[in-house]
Amino acid sequence: MKPAARRTLILELIAETGEVHVDALATRFDTSRETIRRDLAELDALGQARKFHGGARAAGSGAEPQATEGPFDKRLGEMAAEKDAIGRTAAALFPEGSVLFVDTGSTTIAFARALAERSGLTVITNSPEISFILARSHGHHAIYLLGGEIAAEGRETLGMLAIDQLSRFTAEHAVLTIGAMTRTGIMDYDLRECEMARAMVARASRVTVLADHEKLDRAAVFEVASLSAVHRLVTDREPPEALRRALDAAGVEVVVANFA
Repeated sequence: MKPAARRTLILELIAETGEVHVDALATRFDTSRETIRRDLAELDALGQARKFHGGARAAGSGAEPQATEGPFDKRLGEMAAEKDAIGRTAAALFPEGSVLFVDTGSTTIAFARALAERSGLTVITNSPEISFILARSHGHHAIYLLGGEIAAEGRETLGMLAIDQLSRFTAEHAVLTIGAMTRTGIMDYDLRECEMARAMVARASRVTVLADHEKLDRAAVFEVASLSAVHRLVTDREPPEALRRALDAAGVEVVVANFA
């Protein structure tokens, strides 16, 4: 296939799906990843698409990938009302007896504070703070803290030791906070946090994502999972129209938090 024809088809795919990825395109067109990267670079140079690490999306889509999140302590104070509402709404979704993986983040800390008012849950987490919140409650929860290397910035345990311990558990639910959500998947900024989230997804039957509206329809650096792996999104506002269509197509239930 001539490059011009392939690039036209790539643009059509971007128009249909919102964004494309190098590996998938290389398989689809039976060509090398380097050839696809050159195609995407050319489309970017022409202003017809916006290239990012590992793929491209529609020019001006508003989902530019960011390199990092802000400091964790700062994020704890940002959009506190929205995160509290998301946490309360999400906590009400899990009945007594549920078994949950919960990863580390400012929104899952808000979720843990709400879970502390419930009872009879089993929680496996890599967050010392979440484990302490639940252990100090009177809800008779069973709490398991994954050991491993302490990452002081995120107040969490990460790395192969933590993932190895996680592999000894199975859970009905994985409850994840994320860095970003695009029309194709959920993403994060830190590779080791991404690996932890992926391990939780792999060992859980259902995945619930907690994300405020600022994380929706934007990209981060590392993909955690495709939208098809997500069963439920709890957020504080209705997602943008194009993302909502993608969520509906993937069968993702959208729960908008109650601020009451």
